[in-house]
Amino acid sequence: MSALFDDPLSLPESKEHMTITGWLRRGTRKEKVYRWSRDKYSRRRRFVDIWSFVLTLLTSLWLNDKAWSYRGGMTEAKKAVRRRNQAIWIRETLLDLGPTFIKIGQLFSTRADLFPSEYVEELSKLQDRVPAFSYEQVEAIIEKDLGKQVHELYRSFDPIPLAAASLGQVHKAQLHSGEEVVAKVQRPALRQLFEIDLQILKGITRYFQNHPEWGRGRDWLGIYEECCRILWEEIDYLNEGRNADTFRRNFRNEDWVSVPRVYWRYTSPRVITLEYAPGIKISHYEAIEAAGLDRRNLAQLGARAYLQQLLNDGFFHADPHPGNIAVSPDGSLIFYDFGMMGRIQPITREKLLDTFFGIAQKDADRVVTSLVALGALSPVDDMGPVRRSVQYMLDHFMDQPFENQSVSDISDDLYEIAYDQPFRFPATFTFVMRAFSTLEGVGKGLDPDFNFMEVARPFAMQIMSNGNSSPESSILSELGRQAAQVGSTAFGLPRRIEDTLEKLERGDLRVRVRSTETDRVIRRLSSVNIGTNYTLLVSAFTLSATILYVSGHVWLALLVAVGAAALAFALIRLLMRLDRFDRML
Repeated sequence: MSALFDDPLSLPESKEHMTITGWLRRGTRKEKVYRWSRDKYSRRRRFVDIWSFVLTLLTSLWLNDKAWSYRGGMTEAKKAVRRRNQAIWIRETLLDLGPTFIKIGQLFSTRADLFPSEYVEELSKLQDRVPAFSYEQVEAIIEKDLGKQVHELYRSFDPIPLAAASLGQVHKAQLHSGEEVVAKVQRPALRQLFEIDLQILKGITRYFQNHPEWGRGRDWLGIYEECCRILWEEIDYLNEGRNADTFRRNFRNEDWVSVPRVYWRYTSPRVITLEYAPGIKISHYEAIEAAGLDRRNLAQLGARAYLQQLLNDGFFHADPHPGNIAVSPDGSLIFYDFGMMGRIQPITREKLLDTFFGIAQKDADRVVTSLVALGALSPVDDMGPVRRSVQYMLDHFMDQPFENQSVSDISDDLYEIAYDQPFRFPATFTFVMRAFSTLEGVGKGLDPDFNFMEVARPFAMQIMSNGNSSPESSILSELGRQAAQVGSTAFGLPRRIEDTLEKLERGDLRVRVRSTETDRVIRRLSSVNIGTNYTLLVSAFTLSATILYVSGHVWLALLVAVGAAALAFALIRLLMRLDRFDRML
């Protein structure tokens, strides 16, 4: 039962040592003291803790490209080691900062389009095991939310939790009617902590959004709003109960999927009581085999269950890690923890259909257009590099048979292409890709010959046919639609030519050609000229100050020296800007 509701990961077994710089070493914790684990929080203290982490991180990132910060010179190997150490430090610090940052770190572990691979890999290991809170606090929360004392609601209630995580903990209990249940109780004052942390994080998000380098092509404010929505939904246990009921209804005709029942009389926004449904954790392969269950069949069922959620129901489990899926003695799958769910609207399916046709035709233009319509790609002035990246991906993947492709490899390469490009994958997309990769890993653990893409093939064909006809007729319909578009364009072409000629006659038509590389070179040359002037002025002011000082005009020499210092500071800033230009060229 330890797998219920929580990721059964433990805290790191060994402490990784930071080697970046002395101050970064001092930034790591020496012992696990969780200041956030209390009933009341200091807004001022949280502000200092959070901003200290952000400023330390920004400083370490700034040092990454500075050759003088590396002992013995900068090399790619040393930069990779430093990024890995930074990622470990980020993971450990997020755990120290508490529930808000643990959950945000877990959400960011799906955003390989935003962060380097080292960070994403470490964030995916982020542990959510923290010390349990006291049974007295559990009693107080249950009595306040449900209006009765624990012994009045439950015949028995185990004071020792089955599992404790950053958002809450789970206790085994029994109702007076005899049913075995588990009660999930939220951590005290969690909402207050969220309100304080999210208000501070909004200021940090605005800083990143306005940053000239990190804010370009990234909707940080949109990502912040999405994180807020997900966090507030996850700590609303009434919402989790509704999700569980919806999930159970969607699988009511499938006897190979089991969902714990919600006891609504014993449920509130901070307490949820569910049916006790023990099972074997799906990643405990030896225990599954010892129980006489077919591992190959379980791998197939896991993939089928998730594909049905996505393609048939449009309502899917957004966090299907092995701790949230178990196997019952009769071989059915048991799903737990419905706080984080995703939805796919029908109109999104139509847009995805257009994307699939573009992929099948290796048409990068169509894929880019459909991604813009889906909101997964931000339109920019020059879409050429993005289109070339998409075309490379199509040429790379479509040369392989569909059933031989790996979800993990596809998602890794897709995120590698998307990194530092104007892609802005919605949370739903990243949740789906992470879930596919997780299920593929679990499937291969159960069955070394398991291939997720092979299981997905009939579902993909269903999408291609729009669920109503054969794939061939759907492709014919698509060709007919394209022919109609071509005909419409052809009929409108004479009018467009006439309008263009009229604009030429009136002189209203302007042709503008812009080369980004040329603009950068021109800006660099201009900066070099300004830098030359600054250098001459600094030299002149320094020489004048020296002459004045030797002549006995100390105060006047000091004034001129201050002017020379100001010009030198401006020159240093200009040189730093030139360094950025050099990296972009």
